[in-house]
Amino acid sequence: MVILAIDYGDSRTGLACCQASEAIASPLGTVFEKSPEKRFQKLKEKADEIGAELIVVGHPINMDGSRGERAKMCEALAERLERESGIKTVLWDERVTTVQAAEILNETNVRGKKRKNIIDAVAATLILESYLDYRKKKQSEGKIGD
Repeated sequence: MVILAIDYGDSRTGLACCQASEAIASPLGTVFEKSPEKRFQKLKEKADEIGAELIVVGHPINMDGSRGERAKMCEALAERLERESGIKTVLWDERVTTVQAAEILNETNVRGKKRKNIIDAVAATLILESYLDYRKKKQSEGKIGD
């Protein structure tokens, strides 16, 4: 199944995808857009462009499990994407993905503007990897589906 993952942000939104084999999550780039409406349209277009069959939106739940404003924004985005694109959309816990992405970039010595431009795509890739691991586990348990 072709899956698009989104790490949603106010001005930078990271994207990642996997192809039908679901073997590898790959960074797809970053959408640089401050206008919420233009950003939404670009996300919808990207989903169409890659032939996404499922969209996974990172859900930034607080460490105590509560939902802040950012989580609510992601919930609204997921709902709208599914409604307007017709593509099933799920929320996926992303509590530590940006921290993990920063650690990966530290280890690979990515700094400055380049780091700022790719950290969100790396975070989206981590979100998708986590979701793919979940799907594989479910399939191995005989509980196929999303």
